[in-house]
Amino acid sequence: MNFIFDKQFPDPSQTDADGLLAVGGDLEPDTLLQAYRIGAFPWFNEEDPILWWCPDPRLVLFPNEIRVSKSMKQILKKGEFSFRIDHDFERVINTCKDIRSQGGTWISDEIVTAYCNLFELGFAHSIEVYKNEFLVGGFYGVQMGKVFYGESMFSIVSNASKAALIYFCLHCLQEGIELIDCQQSTNHLISLGAKEIPREEFLKLLNKYID
Repeated sequence: MNFIFDKQFPDPSQTDADGLLAVGGDLEPDTLLQAYRIGAFPWFNEEDPILWWCPDPRLVLFPNEIRVSKSMKQILKKGEFSFRIDHDFERVINTCKDIRSQGGTWISDEIVTAYCNLFELGFAHSIEVYKNEFLVGGFYGVQMGKVFYGESMFSIVSNASKAALIYFCLHCLQEGIELIDCQQSTNHLISLGAKEIPREEFLKLLNKYID
């Protein structure tokens, strides 16, 4: 088992078979940013020590490969959703926490505080979907250079999370964001164009796209 000492992470190749890289450390901004720079992220239950993961393979989405179905194109064309970025970060992360808490969530109060701190520093961002001025979907994550690390997503009404990701991919193309890290595979994300790549390839992309 690898442990973090003096905020130093082990090499990502030292994960176990499940992708667990290290245990311990803290959730201070500099620790989190060091982790993201090497492709690691925190994921742990509230009663557990901090666990850092770097799975292989890695699910990623290239913004220009987003898949938009005919039905979604029609929904977006109707204009029933409106979108904002960084309008209410704290509400987005707390909504992710509250919705997922029904089945158990890793988004503890400690996680909320940590990512709100990153938001204040300009590294964390929220993408929000509104319907009739009510927040109905969205997600949050961390941006470093041309890489966005998605953390958690929620949807209160049908298609809101899909709409959020489609909108964000268009935003990425305008802002020069080259890669969205989805961390782990879900059928939902794969249906939208995400794909698994080897960790080694993922780390090369980080070196290329992070300033």
